[in-house]
Amino acid sequence: MTDTLTPTERSERMARVRSRDTKPEIRVRTYLHAAGLRYRLHQRIEGVRPDMVFASRRVALFVHGCIWHRHPDPTCPFTRTPKSRVDFWEAKFAENTARDARQKATLEAAGWHVAIIWECETQDAAKLRALSATIRAVPMRASSPSHAPPPLAQPAIAYTPPVDPVRSVPHAVR
Repeated sequence: MTDTLTPTERSERMARVRSRDTKPEIRVRTYLHAAGLRYRLHQRIEGVRPDMVFASRRVALFVHGCIWHRHPDPTCPFTRTPKSRVDFWEAKFAENTARDARQKATLEAAGWHVAIIWECETQDAAKLRALSATIRAVPMRASSPSHAPPPLAQPAIAYTPPVDPVRSVPHAVR
């Protein structure tokens, strides 16, 4: 099957495909923020840039587009291979999935939990609730020593209340 667009039109259309601030990503960000979870966007960790980073829980979240990252669910309506230049697209998708596996392994080796939500799942409120619950299930880390507040100074001499010589009890107890 031949392409219905000219090479210039195809190039313009493909240039509009974004890697950040996509509709599925904004949908997930809006839901998680409303659920009270706070995160950083596209923060670099070990050479990897997840879509959202929950640093206090050491959770990295990826919002994967079904077509680009090859959603393995056979019922996914978005996972398809273009009919033109099939060899090019199969190689491209294989590279994407291999990179995803490397990035996940890198983060897990560094002690991070990796969560993935697929584009088709971002429209399902139950999947978003499950994602929120998954993130909340990871315990929060204690503050690192460099960010912890300094310990309170202990007084050099402990205070002892004065004692009433008649009753031999502290004044405050009367």
